Amino acid sequence: MLHKSKKMYRLFLCLMAIVIFSSSCLKKNQGCSFQASTVTAPQAEQDSLKAILDSSGITATKDPSGFYYEILSPGTGDTPPVLCSYITVSYAGALRNGTQFDKNTSVQFQLGMVIDGWKQGIPLVKKGGHIKLYIPPSLGYRNQDVKDNNGNVVIPMNSFLFFDVTLEDYTAGN
Repeated sequence: MLHKSKKMYRLFLCLMAIVIFSSSCLKKNQGCSFQASTVTAPQAEQDSLKAILDSSGITATKDPSGFYYEILSPGTGDTPPVLCSYITVSYAGALRNGTQFDKNTSVQFQLGMVIDGWKQGIPLVKKGGHIKLYIPPSLGYRNQDVKDNNGNVVIPMNSFLFFDVTLEDYTAGN
């Protein structure tokens, strides 16, 4: 009987050591690790995007980074989302020729994980805000094709992207 309790005691000590070791390896919350985007579209892309918008009769505001936007509704609240915020959005994305490549309702992303045009454009509205974003390639997917699960290209490289986004909700972020 004494031998059995020594084994139990050793087993208990081993389990405690594992728990202590494992908990010491857990990553501590380091705060937000996303950095603000410093990407600015080349002037040629900005000029091309402006010409596309003008020819389509779209009057939009130019952001210093080179994308254009229209705020249809600013939304409510005191602060906009930040890069570490989890945003819940409904959106449609289209190419400049009007071909819709994506559409989602009430989908959640962390703002810091999306394309630069969204990182910079979404914070222009608050909860409930509705914005149209016109994004040049350098602030989108650049020179990479975006493919679907079957390997078909849905967004060709160097595409200008048009998004209609409603910011339904977001967390405060860090």
